[in-house]
Amino acid sequence: MKREDVLDALSNVIEPELNKDIISSNLIEDLIIDQNKISLTVFVSNPAMHARNRMREAVEFNLKSRVGKDIEVHCQVLQKSSELKSLRKILPDVKHIVAVASGKGGVGKSTVTSNMAAGLAKLGYRVGLIDADIYGPSMPTMFDLVSERPQMVQIDEKSFIEPIFSHGVKILSIGFFTDKENAVVWRGPMASKALLQMFNEAYWGELDYLFVDLPPGTGDVHLSLIQSIPLDGVIIVSTPQEVALADARRGVNMFKMDNVKVPIIGLVENMSWFTPKELPDNKYYIFGRDGAKNLSEGLGIPFLGQVPIVQSLRESGDTGQPAVLQANSEISNLLGDMVSKFIIEMNIIEKSKNNER
Repeated sequence: MKREDVLDALSNVIEPELNKDIISSNLIEDLIIDQNKISLTVFVSNPAMHARNRMREAVEFNLKSRVGKDIEVHCQVLQKSSELKSLRKILPDVKHIVAVASGKGGVGKSTVTSNMAAGLAKLGYRVGLIDADIYGPSMPTMFDLVSERPQMVQIDEKSFIEPIFSHGVKILSIGFFTDKENAVVWRGPMASKALLQMFNEAYWGELDYLFVDLPPGTGDVHLSLIQSIPLDGVIIVSTPQEVALADARRGVNMFKMDNVKVPIIGLVENMSWFTPKELPDNKYYIFGRDGAKNLSEGLGIPFLGQVPIVQSLRESGDTGQPAVLQANSEISNLLGDMVSKFIIEMNIIEKSKNNER
């Protein structure tokens, strides 16, 4: 086999994020040609397992069809480091894209997302938030933006949607574009298209974290996001009772599937207990005790913390002032600890990716 024939075959393999072939994009390393064997490493921008598998299949197909069907191909596919991320077409200046999911509705997923985002912004991180809960957008209320509407901004002679800034967080929500009094009656493909527009047609600029508040369940929107956007990890939110834990377990398993393979950053337990003001030393475990905490231990995934039922937490969400921003209250301290654990787990995931490279 001639090396130029191998390179010519590989020049027909396209990296989908860059829309360029892997030769001209300099995405190949350790190319070894030994008799009828070819081994190489290819770098891609999307860390998901399904994206890596597709690249491996494309490399093998092009080599065998253009060089020789009897050759052996050993192709390792890894995620490229930050310099490739800066070149990808989707959100090139965002360091980490994090989804927040739940197996069922009503467990406080949006409350966790809003406080996680505001807590990181409070620490000085550059944070964005996409409210992808198409059928029940909550972020306009939780950030006091109900009457706001995004404007268009010109960047390099192109028009983009400009996210709205609140409490240090750049925010886009489907709630900004729909009538709050009417239900959103969209089929799956239409909902998925609306979600992707908030990625592709908005100007987010440079961010350390972009959170995506997903709808509950495991439907079309989730699959569209996983297939189209290179997620760096996902947070799962659940309440302690068994009916919620069963759905949370399904959510974890979905993100662990071989064709998905999105890292689980951690599990958050919401509505863990209730303490009345007049009985500050008492804890009432209304929905069960330590259910999500025990689930995380059983599944071998990190546990980010427990959030109790606190009236001020509900009030802060209704008034658009995330509770994590309260001055030295018990709930703000608990939420702050959750944010700190999140940062630790993200650093572990990032270090693991760097070791793979």
